[in-house]
Amino acid sequence: MKTATGVCKCLIFLFSLLLLSSCLGVNADIVINSNGSGTIAIEYQASKSLDSLGKLDGNERWNTIAVGEADFMRTLDRLPDIKLLSFSSKEDAKNIITSVKMEFNTISGLLSFLDASGRQASFSGEAGSGRLVLTLNEAKQTNNEDFYKLVKGISDGYYFKMSFSFPDEGSLTLLNNQDKPLAAIPGSEFHDKGKKVSCSIPIYEVLNSTGGMKLVFQW
Repeated sequence: MKTATGVCKCLIFLFSLLLLSSCLGVNADIVINSNGSGTIAIEYQASKSLDSLGKLDGNERWNTIAVGEADFMRTLDRLPDIKLLSFSSKEDAKNIITSVKMEFNTISGLLSFLDASGRQASFSGEAGSGRLVLTLNEAKQTNNEDFYKLVKGISDGYYFKMSFSFPDEGSLTLLNNQDKPLAAIPGSEFHDKGKKVSCSIPIYEVLNSTGGMKLVFQW
């Protein structure tokens, strides 16, 4: 019989995973120019039920997700070479939906937004011809089946979607953290070659990836 402490630890781990990306569903569209400048358009969906759970125990004043324009402004004020172009937020019956468009002047500015820690995103090469690696999940963190049933229930119907438009022809490759190609992922879609590449991956499959998961964009 599982203890309350064990369940609590499981929940804490779950929410830390989901809230690392501040949401449950992400749709990001990145355009990069030959000089390294470009734009990022992001729409993210955050479940109202998850947001409510983050406000228990007297924390109602603090949003668990960045839903306000002021939140983004505070974030971007700390990042170089990137600025906010537009912001909007709305709600439907299930989600808080936030749409943001930003402009970056350099690839370093793009990387600072994708991964302020510097651990999950890296770039090599030049603006007109380079390789960008974005780690979505370092590795599956536990083999607890009950935990992943809970993850699947919460994340069902949510996706990580990203498109990348290059100054010239490019490619998208999905690898594990040993740089080996991943097999086809159930429910996912990929367009892996061209001036615009894209992917759509169920959030559950990202979190459930045993050997980790990363996207490699090359142009």
